[in-house]
Amino acid sequence: MDFMNDPIGWLAWTGVHLSPWKLIGLTGASLFGARWLVQALASRRQRKPVIPRLFWYMSLAGSAMTLAYFLFSAKQDAVGVLQNLLPTFTAAYSLWLDIRHRGWHSAARGQVPRAAASPVASRETRGLAAGGRASGA
Repeated sequence: MDFMNDPIGWLAWTGVHLSPWKLIGLTGASLFGARWLVQALASRRQRKPVIPRLFWYMSLAGSAMTLAYFLFSAKQDAVGVLQNLLPTFTAAYSLWLDIRHRGWHSAARGQVPRAAASPVASRETRGLAAGGRASGA
């Protein structure tokens, strides 16, 4: 795996010395940082603080990529490993919770499941389905 630590040859003419591992680390750090832009844009669009599912995908990918850089490159820095280990598991857990709560496809359409959107309506619907009466206002 030494080729992963060697500089990328076709970039030599630019004066940029990047190894494949460094490119992976930089991409991961960029993803991890850019997730806040995604969160800010989603919050601005909905005019309230929200965390879109893309935020968790970017968190997971970014922290996993930087963790891999610090674990497997020639750098092998314990501080970098610790700095990225917890966010990797936290992002994976948060993504799992989001999928479990909103369903797999609801985030792709930007919709919240009907039961989560209106708990009062869903209680009334359940009461009607069970043969009860809906509570009127």
